[in-house]
Amino acid sequence: MTTEHHWQGGPAPGDSLEQARRYRGELHDVTDARLDTERYLDDLARVAPPAAPEHWDDILLVVAELTANAVQYAPGPFEVRLRRTFDGVHVVVHDTSSTPPAPRPFHRDGDGGVGWYLIHSLCSQVSVVTTRDGKDIHVFLPW
Repeated sequence: MTTEHHWQGGPAPGDSLEQARRYRGELHDVTDARLDTERYLDDLARVAPPAAPEHWDDILLVVAELTANAVQYAPGPFEVRLRRTFDGVHVVVHDTSSTPPAPRPFHRDGDGGVGWYLIHSLCSQVSVVTTRDGKDIHVFLPW
């Protein structure tokens, strides 16, 4: 179900819309990251509304998937960075595990296995960069 969004006022055209937030890595932080992303998208939409309403929901879904995986598979804090690009949104999620994500078999019993496939389906580009303190997952989504 697509949520209807209304845009009024906000940043001026040409403003560089970037956001970086750090979270402790607890389960409730997945919801907080999603809400912070929604506020970012609200600001972005004031400057340039999405080309299609589903782009909004796709970005929220991808952020929720990536941050849930960070909480489940990487101990400690994670960070979400959002940046406007010429044709979309660049999302980076940094976590403390240097192990790259890998597809898992789908399980009908609700034990997951679809998140990484879903991310690849919704994003125009996906890359993983390992760092000395974990990894950065870069995804680009249309806007």
